[in-house]
Amino acid sequence: MIETDHGKYEIIKDYKEALEIKVFNDKYVDYLDKYEYIVGDYSADMLRFKGFSKDNYQTIPDYLMESATPNAPYFVLKRIKWGISSFFFSVLIPNC
Repeated sequence: MIETDHGKYEIIKDYKEALEIKVFNDKYVDYLDKYEYIVGDYSADMLRFKGFSKDNYQTIPDYLMESATPNAPYFVLKRIKWGISSFFFSVLIPNC
C-alpha cells in the first residue's frame, strides 16, 4: 500500500519501477477521483494517466497493448476506499 496526496492505493503492478510518488502527485488531476483503478504509463518521457472503473478494469491489458508504448514503464494502482466506520474512527481519533 502507498499513501499519496490523493489517497491510498494498492500497487497492482509497477513495471520497470515506473511509480514515483512525487511525479504521481504532481501530475494527478481530480478527474481521476471517480476511478477505482489508475494506470500510469510513460510515452515520450511523459507520464500519462488512464482511469478504469470496477466494471471495466479487465480491459487494462488491452489498453496497455493498444495505447502504451511497447515495453515502456507503467504502473497499475487500485484505490483503497475508506468505509464509513474508518471515516468516523479517523474523526474521533485523528492521529491514529
